[in-house]
Amino acid sequence: MTEIVNLNRVRKARMRTEAAATAAANRAKHGRTTAERDKDGRMETRRQALLDGAKRDDASDAPKGGGDRE
Repeated sequence: MTEIVNLNRVRKARMRTEAAATAAANRAKHGRTTAERDKDGRMETRRQALLDGAKRDDASDAPKGGGDRE
């Protein structure tokens, strides 16, 4: 005897497989790996921390008059 097959399940499984293959091709063509995105995020965080550490706080030290003109 042959096995009874639900045609909807077979069709949907085939569509999922094709969609997965297309998605993989698109990721390879257009995307970046998770490691690359994580690395860029870490570099951006580090860059922001470096800039914030080098920031000058002139607002409290600056004279109110704008200089020593008389």
